[in-house]
Amino acid sequence: MTALPANPPPEWIVSEGRTPYAEALSAMEAQVAAIREGQANERVWLVEHEPTYTAGTSARPEDLRDARFPVFAAGRGGQWTYHGPGQRTAYVMLDLTRPHGTVPARDIRAYVHGLEEWLIHALGRFNVRAERREGRVGLWVVNRATGGEDKIAAIGVRVTRWVSWHGIALNVDPDLGHFGGIVPCGISEHGVTSLHALGIPATMEEADSALLAAWPEVFG
Repeated sequence: MTALPANPPPEWIVSEGRTPYAEALSAMEAQVAAIREGQANERVWLVEHEPTYTAGTSARPEDLRDARFPVFAAGRGGQWTYHGPGQRTAYVMLDLTRPHGTVPARDIRAYVHGLEEWLIHALGRFNVRAERREGRVGLWVVNRATGGEDKIAAIGVRVTRWVSWHGIALNVDPDLGHFGGIVPCGISEHGVTSLHALGIPATMEEADSALLAAWPEVFG
């Protein structure tokens, strides 16, 4: 098989409807193997899932409070995460042996920082100020009603022989009550929010456009 040209830009794929979680895992694993062998392009894959709870490698059994939805061992880093309708999940499959924009080669911490920055730029297009917090994974916004902070996006990655998979989950308009079955990312003292809960009636297509526009600002 003929190798692909050197360093083509990632392909962007948006799946219609709901993608079964097990199917997504299998598809990512195959794509990552092909990228590693130089036989496939890097990929950013945008999906929605049916309501699902996924456990990262650090997930604690006691943080699954109510297994009301199917539960999967995701194999990514992190703890418990919910995926479901109204949430845009972006699976990012990149060859990290080479640099991508502001992200240097072979630096997983910088890669995770880049995913955070990508979300910060995308949410900024909706005039949402999303911020990092020391010791907490994901992106956070101030809850003006309570004075506390709520998570608007989650991040969980896996890197296999320097090819990334899994990625980010942005809450556009999910049922926030569905997060009650878990302790999201092991953090019980803060809440979860979405663009719609913040009074921003963005569509999934508008969220996708923001993610696409913000990508080159971070990843080149």
